[in-house]
Amino acid sequence: MKRLNFSRKKVRTLGFSILGILVLAIVLGFAFRNAILEQIIAKAAVKMQSDYQCELVVKNPHFEGLNHIEIEGISLTPHHADTLVYVGHLRTGFNLWKLLTGTLQITDLEINRGYIQLVKTKNGSNFDAFLRKKEKQNTTTTLDYAELANRLSSRFLNLIPTQMEITGFALKINDKGHKVHLDFTQLALHNEQLKTAIQLTEGAIHQQWQLSGFADPRNRKADLIFKNQKNDTLVLPYLQHKFHLKTAFQSARFHLDNMGMDSGDFHTDGFASIQQLVLNHPKIASKDVQVANARMDFHWIIGERSIALDSSSLLTLGKLKCRPYLFYEKEEGKTYALQLHIPKTKAQDFIDALPKGLFSHFEGMKTMGSFSYSLDFKYNDQKPNEVVFENKLQPEGLKIVLYGAADLSKINTEFVYRAMERGVPQRPILVSIDNPMYTPLSEISPYLQKCVLTSEDPSFMHHRGFITEAFKQSIAKNIRTKKFARGASTISMQLVKNVFLTREKTLSRKLEEILLVYILENQRIATKERMLEVYFNIIEWGPDVYGIGEAAQYYFQKRPSELTLKECLYLATIVPKPKGFMYRFDSNREQKKFAVQQQDFLAKLMLRRQLITAEDTLGFHQPLHLTGPAQYRIKGNATDTISIDSLGIEFPEF
Repeated sequence: MKRLNFSRKKVRTLGFSILGILVLAIVLGFAFRNAILEQIIAKAAVKMQSDYQCELVVKNPHFEGLNHIEIEGISLTPHHADTLVYVGHLRTGFNLWKLLTGTLQITDLEINRGYIQLVKTKNGSNFDAFLRKKEKQNTTTTLDYAELANRLSSRFLNLIPTQMEITGFALKINDKGHKVHLDFTQLALHNEQLKTAIQLTEGAIHQQWQLSGFADPRNRKADLIFKNQKNDTLVLPYLQHKFHLKTAFQSARFHLDNMGMDSGDFHTDGFASIQQLVLNHPKIASKDVQVANARMDFHWIIGERSIALDSSSLLTLGKLKCRPYLFYEKEEGKTYALQLHIPKTKAQDFIDALPKGLFSHFEGMKTMGSFSYSLDFKYNDQKPNEVVFENKLQPEGLKIVLYGAADLSKINTEFVYRAMERGVPQRPILVSIDNPMYTPLSEISPYLQKCVLTSEDPSFMHHRGFITEAFKQSIAKNIRTKKFARGASTISMQLVKNVFLTREKTLSRKLEEILLVYILENQRIATKERMLEVYFNIIEWGPDVYGIGEAAQYYFQKRPSELTLKECLYLATIVPKPKGFMYRFDSNREQKKFAVQQQDFLAKLMLRRQLITAEDTLGFHQPLHLTGPAQYRIKGNATDTISIDSLGIEFPEF
């Protein structure tokens, strides 16, 4: 091979040539920079017109020096709609050397007057075109989450100037007449110190906000505090109007320590905290939920195909500390994982940390002892039957000294039960032998006990309030169907819900139910037999029919001890929807095919489990006949407006 030799003279000549070309390019760029700028703006205007049907107008754009641009006015207006963006005067600078390498990095920014205006009417909005989904291109390229996060964060942070002065800028929202104005009377960033003055106007709400602190976009660090200038409650606008969500807090802090790539992963470290948070939504709770102090120290790790909140993260509520772990991965299906670990904690610290309004039945509760807790959940949509759901609570001397609003000990005493229907209390039911309709467990047909337990909660006499396998299957099905398609309610949970809680479908009620069930079962407050007896005497068996004593009379004019297997199977199958029992019969008062099949299935299941014998099923296929007042509810015989007591049953008043 012939060896190439370069003399110093040739190298020097080549270097000068390259330098000359660069200088020439810079000189030509400087000479024609305004023409180039106008060409870029013209292309942007064409794109806005073709892709978004918007008119982009830029007034008198021109360079100041080599790396500053000044514009006397910008407007972006959709066709036949209100102006979306308007800027009165803008002056900005950029890093020239970064630009030569293909990166736009803003160094300083000045804006005087302007607004972003979001208007929605019955005919549409002025931002509809920007919300339309673009057609997906066929590609086999695998998306790298870490690289995407790094690229997007770099672009965003490069657009934040290190020196900024914005005055007279506003964000305006008009949602079919509901107006929200955020006026930025000041937004300044100088020497890494951010200062803002924001005026909020929404109906009768007038507030002055302040966002201030340390901000260093180039080194990806920040320490910002968001609060009301008068140190009063800060109300987030629009959410209540749009989503019926009331949100308010006294102050919030965001601290960013690190953001960037490390060993092929994208890392984000810092913490966020909030003081005196108030939330209210019909799906959360019936009253305001209040959190005095909350803090999350986070460490996010984004990999090539995964996103995780690392287990080194820490959630703090008052004196309660919890280490959460969240994980999502798209590799051989989608994998979701959640882990929670609460180290040894005083039980009272846990009770005190519960958000007020979310656990109202625990307010005022006093406890002794401590506990630790761990939860491990994992689900892969390609392997739904291999869902992992394990939780472990280790109590140490745990004892309740004083109950809150929910006094679980009353289940062992005489008490008056009143069902709630749409927030309206129903007639009182006395849970006591003084009630002639009350039936002790020993006087309830063993057939009925076995039928109801088999259909509702087969392991009730052995579990401690929850069935792990049922939870696992419930979670798998709910995730798979993307809706609440299956529950995992035990008799213990039904009992707590009926006796101590309301029937409202809120997050608060469900969380309270779980905690109360655990206490009831694991503190052994009542025996299983007592719990089952109360359950049979309070649950609804039909329209305004409560307790098995009333049900046996209402359907068959019998005492609970006299019920046959056939009758018990029928009663067990109507427990989930007792008010609709009449739709299980045709106009001839014969059970429909689906109702008979349900009872046959339940009977065969009990036979396989040896809860009944073949002799018990003799005459099983004889038609079931309602002999009590319930028969007159069947379609074609009476209207649903007939009251129960007018059909021959007299209920005592308490």
